[in-house]
Amino acid sequence: MRVKFRGIMHREAALFEGPYGWGEFSPFLEYGPQEASAWLASGIEAAWEGFPEPLRSHVPVNATVPAVPRSDVVRVLENFDAHHTVKIKVAEHGQSLENDLARVAEVRKYLPEAALRIDANAGWSVPEAFDALQRLAEYNLQYAEQPVAGIEGLAELRSQLRAAGNPTLIAADESVRKATDPLEVARAGAADLLVIKAAPLGGVRNALRIVREAGMPAVISSALDTSVGLSAGVALAAALPELPFACGLGTGSLMTDDVAAHPLLPRSGALDVRKIEPDQGKLRVLAASEERRSAWVERIRAVHEVLVNNS
Repeated sequence: MRVKFRGIMHREAALFEGPYGWGEFSPFLEYGPQEASAWLASGIEAAWEGFPEPLRSHVPVNATVPAVPRSDVVRVLENFDAHHTVKIKVAEHGQSLENDLARVAEVRKYLPEAALRIDANAGWSVPEAFDALQRLAEYNLQYAEQPVAGIEGLAELRSQLRAAGNPTLIAADESVRKATDPLEVARAGAADLLVIKAAPLGGVRNALRIVREAGMPAVISSALDTSVGLSAGVALAAALPELPFACGLGTGSLMTDDVAAHPLLPRSGALDVRKIEPDQGKLRVLAASEERRSAWVERIRAVHEVLVNNS
């Protein structure tokens, strides 16, 4: 990673090839077999089924600013080639609201016309989120992604904001991809839009079904994937009947290297819809140690057993 993101500086992923191409299995290391099983299903879909036919040839993407100090904001943004939309991480453990306000203010100063969105990864309580979003209202946020944990918390915060005359849209991420029923947030009226990621929801086709049944606008995002994993997110965004928001699929810009010779990196603020083939030379250079490879093979075995038992 170019900068620490989600608390990590190195990202591990397992890649495998099937009759339709390459798939990726890259749940974060703390995810157990049950949670990781959807990620394996997504990788299997990519390699053994392929993706649905696209409805568009490219998808717009946002730039991403991790929870860096204000002084590093411009340096991070310089890694992106267009800035029509920027997602800013907030509520980082060990940081204060003042750090968040300074970071957002610096992005707005540097990009006065950009659409800004924040992502708290459920890091605030309802009172903290209400205070933060009231103070952030001056920056005209496009939306706030998962400001608090849980569907009840989202619904309560959304109600309080509307009562205070604050129109900030609420987006649900963890409350969709980590829920036993990803449609519950829609039924509860707890959010204005959904953040959808292909891998945690079991693949492109299942994610498309969830968006269709939820009947809500969706933002397609990634989970720090390689270009192989990102291609699933791009395929999902390309297959949606409507794509009202820029996607969070530009995270390849946060990496120092990639498994593809021509990585999925934005051009003029968009990603081309295309098939990704890992480069054999890159695979050799970026190969994990034999110890880590063995650990991932055993992890895949354990997760596959869960996947079979759940089917």
